[in-house]
Amino acid sequence: MRDLIIIGAGPAGLSAAVYAKRAALDTLVIEKSPLSGGQIMNTYEVDNYLGMPGTGGFEMATRFREHADRLNCEFMTAEVTEISQVNENYFIIKTGQDEIKTRTVIIAAGASYAKLGVPGEIELAGMGVSYCATCDGAFFRGRTVAVVGGGDVAVEDAIFLARFCEKVYLIHRRDELRAAAILSESLHKLKNVEVLWDTVVESINGEDQVEKIKIKNVKTNVTSSLATAGIFIAVGMVPNSGIFNQVVPLNEKGYIIADESGITKTKGIFASGDIRTKKLRQITTAVADGATAVTSVQQYLWSRLD
Repeated sequence: MRDLIIIGAGPAGLSAAVYAKRAALDTLVIEKSPLSGGQIMNTYEVDNYLGMPGTGGFEMATRFREHADRLNCEFMTAEVTEISQVNENYFIIKTGQDEIKTRTVIIAAGASYAKLGVPGEIELAGMGVSYCATCDGAFFRGRTVAVVGGGDVAVEDAIFLARFCEKVYLIHRRDELRAAAILSESLHKLKNVEVLWDTVVESINGEDQVEKIKIKNVKTNVTSSLATAGIFIAVGMVPNSGIFNQVVPLNEKGYIIADESGITKTKGIFASGDIRTKKLRQITTAVADGATAVTSVQQYLWSRLD
């Protein structure tokens, strides 16, 4: 019987692992990917984490995991398929081959890239359609690409791609960006970036790879074709909460309902990081979530001893 199972090894899960180990809780971290770090593994550079400006995402993820390893935190590479509550005292976590008993659970499974849902997106995935500029951008050196979105990630992707692509189109459905002002200023200084305002993607076209995209201006309803070798989609995230909806309530967008304490409506289950309801989803808030959730776990376990 474990004291705590942590599902996910992104910043929230790794932070929780460190705090749980320091609290002497018998803890296991379950992560479906062989590498820890979550979304920051796909981030070219992180410049807003206190004390670590200009740090590569892979480097930051590695340092987070090394911290947990230094404390001998225990990890398992597996995908959780089900959580079942046996009684008020414990849960069973099921993976492909294992069933693990635990008194508490912290769900830190994060979120995944949202899709556009247009023709050609799925068919040409990996053949010019990408959701990670830092992963795939180098394949388009000297070519023309498009980025879809208007938030921080989309603008960061456009800035990154502009370093080595001949031309970058940033396609945004509104007439102003949602990204931080400093990012927007940096973007507008780049001569090889063109922003297509009030525009959406209608379809992605090509035989064996992306060749062009069909776009539409939402104000004029005029459609046109844009030649591009690749399209990078950065239109938000979808919480990885599908399997948890049987044990914890979700909001209308699929996020686990939990406040800053990480406490959900199911006693013994806590949520931290991008998967929970919150105003700001950043590395720093995910790390804070992990620490706070462990504090809530400790208080819960102590209350069971009374």
